[in-house]
Amino acid sequence: MANITLKGNTVHTIGNLPLKGDSLKNFKMVKPDLSKATLNDFAGQQLVLNIFPSIDTGVCAASVREFNKRAAQLPNTKVLCISKDLPFAQRRFCGAEGIENVVMLSDFVNGDFGSDYGLTIADGAMEGLLSRAVIVCDASGKIVYTEQVPEITTEPNYEAALAAL
Repeated sequence: MANITLKGNTVHTIGNLPLKGDSLKNFKMVKPDLSKATLNDFAGQQLVLNIFPSIDTGVCAASVREFNKRAAQLPNTKVLCISKDLPFAQRRFCGAEGIENVVMLSDFVNGDFGSDYGLTIADGAMEGLLSRAVIVCDASGKIVYTEQVPEITTEPNYEAALAAL
């Protein structure tokens, strides 16, 4: 269980991030067009998983904008922006913001991604949502970087995440 904070108040996740050197676990999530996506859809590519509570908060939106800006310059790399937001909210945000370089994925159906990766917030005001984290893996699916952002209201370390590629 990870101890993180929300505006200085301690909250917990149901587990811990996978470790550097582990393989990504398969997942099944929903894209904004309501089609399904699995880890196999991204085989052979480096992945940056930008995980956050909700696209409708300022910091979450900022992380998607920043990774979208940087993703266009990353060869053989996909940035997956993952939350429990409804796919309709993700599509609305991307359309309004001109977001085209990242893949939005929703874990709203059954929350398996959050459970499997230890990222579901267990208590506090955001209970049930995903914590803010970044996981980076190489083209073989091995994890090369993780960051559990300690304070939900702060952005991840973009430079460290992208330097791991």
